[in-house]
Amino acid sequence: MAINDLYTDGIAGGWKVRDASTFTADQVLEADVAIVGSGAGGGTAAQILSAAGLRVLILEEGPLQTARDFRDMNEARAYATLYQEGAGRSSSDGALQILQGRAVGGTTTVNWTSSFRTPPETLKHWATRHGVREASEQDLAPWFQRMEEQLGVAPWGMPPNANNAVLRDGAAKLDWEWHVIPRNVRGCWNLGYCGTGCPTNAKQSMLVTTIPQSLRQGAELVHHLRVQALRFEGGRVAGLEARALKPDALAPSGVRVTVRARHYVLSGGAINTPALLLRSAAPDPHGQLGLRTCVHPVVLSIAEMPQKVDGYYGAPQSIASDHFQWKQGATGACGFKLEVPPMMPALLSTMFGRFGAELKDEVGHLPQLNAALALLRDGFVEESPGGRVRIDDAGEPLLDYDFSEYLWQGMREAYRRMAELQFAAGARRVRQVHLDARWAGNAGDALRHVETLRMVKFRTGLFSAHLMGGCAMGGDPKTSVTDSHGRHHQLENLHVLDGSLFPTSIGANPQLSIYGLVAKHATRLAGELAKG
Repeated sequence: MAINDLYTDGIAGGWKVRDASTFTADQVLEADVAIVGSGAGGGTAAQILSAAGLRVLILEEGPLQTARDFRDMNEARAYATLYQEGAGRSSSDGALQILQGRAVGGTTTVNWTSSFRTPPETLKHWATRHGVREASEQDLAPWFQRMEEQLGVAPWGMPPNANNAVLRDGAAKLDWEWHVIPRNVRGCWNLGYCGTGCPTNAKQSMLVTTIPQSLRQGAELVHHLRVQALRFEGGRVAGLEARALKPDALAPSGVRVTVRARHYVLSGGAINTPALLLRSAAPDPHGQLGLRTCVHPVVLSIAEMPQKVDGYYGAPQSIASDHFQWKQGATGACGFKLEVPPMMPALLSTMFGRFGAELKDEVGHLPQLNAALALLRDGFVEESPGGRVRIDDAGEPLLDYDFSEYLWQGMREAYRRMAELQFAAGARRVRQVHLDARWAGNAGDALRHVETLRMVKFRTGLFSAHLMGGCAMGGDPKTSVTDSHGRHHQLENLHVLDGSLFPTSIGANPQLSIYGLVAKHATRLAGELAKG
C-alpha cells in the first residue's frame, strides 16, 4: 500500500517550507508570530495562531523527515537523525539517559503515542502550591477534548501485544488497578516501531496534523535552523538571531538568519527553552529560569517469560497501572506509574548494563523478554525539587539532576513491585536494570535481592523520555518564569508554550497535557493579537 507523502504534495501545492541548509546568503525573516520549535507545543500553537489569520513562522533546528524516510524502521537511522544529540542526551554527569526528539514534529514524531490528561491531583497541587490559575480539571477538560478529537486519542482498541499483556495479567492476578492506554493514532498498522518514526502516517503527531494544517493556513516552516539568541529592547523581544545548519542538522553552515516578529513563542521543550533564554541573558530577576526541571525518572525490570513475547512488535504501550501513583497523595511517599517499553534491540541493549559474552547471552533471550518500567513523579515535595538547566561556555544546555533518598526509596519500591508483578504474570526469572542485579527465580528471592542493591548513580539504570519544567508558570514572579497563561513575566511579547511551563512533573506521559494547555493559552493569545 502506497503511503501519501504529505509534504511532497503540499510543497508542490504551495506550502511555504524552506530548508535553511540550502541558504547561501544571510537572510531576514518577518512574521506576526515567530515560534521556536515544532513539537507538541509549537505545532499546536502554530495551528491555532495561523487559523486566526496571523502570519506564523515555525523555526525548527532538526530535519524534516516524513513517512517515506521511516519505512526502513531502523533504530540506528532514527536515533542518529531524529533525537537530541543522536539519542545520547543525558544529565550533566551522565547518570540519567534522556530520549528527546529533534525534528519537525519534535518528540511527537518519535514518541510511543501514550496520551493521558493531566491527573487531577497534579492540577490541584499546581493551584495550591504554585498559584496557577484557570487550570483546574474543569478548566482544561474542553481543551483536552478538542485535542483528543483532532488527534484521534482513544483507548487502544486492539488486544495488547504480549509485552503489555504481562503488565495486564500480572496486575489482574494481584488485583491492582490497570487500564488501557489512550493512543493518538488513526488507522494504526500495529507495527510497533513508533520510536523510529511512523511509516504509515497513522501516528497523529504534529508532523502529520497541526503543522500541515498550519501550512495550509499560510504559515511558513523553516527547518535546519537553530535559534541562537533573543535580542531585547525596552522590556520586549526585538528579534531572534539564528544560524542555518548544514544538511546533517548539526554543524552551522555559516549563514545567519535574523527573525523579526510582533510576538514570539518559545516551544523548544524543557531543557532547550530555558537554555535559549539563559543563552540570551533574558531577564530573570528572581533566579527562577531553569529551576524545577522535572524528568519522570524511570527504572526498569526485565523478565524472561515462558511464552514468546516479541516485544518489538505491536503497539509499544497499551496497558498501564496507576495502582501506586497516588496512594499517599501528591506529597506523600514517591508514587509511580507502571508501563512497559518497546523491546527494540538497540534500545534494550543499552538497558542491560552488560557487555561481551554476557550481553550476547542476554540479548539472545530477547524474544522471551518482557520489561516493566516505573515512571516516578518528581517536583511535588522539597526532597524532590527536580533538576536545573544551565548552559556551558559554548551556550549548550546542561541538566544538573540529583537524586534524593526520597527518590531512591521510590525506585526501590518500584523494583519490588515490578518483580512481584512479573512473577504473578508467570515469569521464569526477573532481573532489575541495575549493574549489581542478578537474575532471581521466584518472587521471594527477587524481593530479598532488591534489598541488597545499592541505590546510587552509575549503578542504577536511570532513564527518562519526559521533560518538564524549567520555565515554570505561576502566580508569583518571584517563584515562576511565566504567568498562568504562559506569558513571560518580564517580556510582554514573549510566550512559553511547551512542557517547560509545568511547575512539577505530571505523573503521566506528558504529550496530551502539553496539547491541552497550549491550545488554551494559544487561543487566548490569538484573541489578544487579533485585537492588537
